[in-house]
Amino acid sequence: MDKKIIAIILTISGLLAITAGAILLLTGKPKDDSPNQTNQSTETEESTTMDNNKTLVIYFSAQNHTRSVATRIAANLNADIFEIEPAEPYTEDDLSWTDSDSRVSKEHNDASLQDVALKNITVPNWDSYDTVLIGYPIWWGLSAWPVDSFVKQTDFTDKTIIPFCTSHSSGLGSSDTNLHSKTTTGNWQPGHRFSQDATDTDIKEWTDSL
Repeated sequence: MDKKIIAIILTISGLLAITAGAILLLTGKPKDDSPNQTNQSTETEESTTMDNNKTLVIYFSAQNHTRSVATRIAANLNADIFEIEPAEPYTEDDLSWTDSDSRVSKEHNDASLQDVALKNITVPNWDSYDTVLIGYPIWWGLSAWPVDSFVKQTDFTDKTIIPFCTSHSSGLGSSDTNLHSKTTTGNWQPGHRFSQDATDTDIKEWTDSL
């Protein structure tokens, strides 16, 4: 091959190498190692961690008011739900607090009757939940006895517990702190009271604040 042609080829090759080097210096690191990709990875890991923070709504409902609120809370929080059920369900007559002979009146007057037996206190996958909301109706300014029974028999270690109640006219009172006093485990938060006719807006405002 002609020496002139070889020299031209070598010159062109050298110019191409110099040009490639200049481009690399100007553009910095290859695209696959960009900081943006590192940030995206971190954000994904953080999101996954938050998704793993599982929430459970536990409730006892005597006349469906608490059940309605608990169901809407669970929907707002994308939470699982568990119902506390007495071994002997309360009838409408049992719940007549104005009748001194009714079941709840007798239980109110005799504390020994307030240790209500429950159908089941074993919550499926209990260890997987980080946050537990506990709902109940207000009875004589306190949480309904079946909820007390559940709390006494449950280990809330490493869980955050948020009480909520429903009532026609009574306030939250000391029902949340009274529940807390029945166990030595868990990180208990202040409770919240809903009226029996709480709206979706009322409930969403509260769940959005959690």
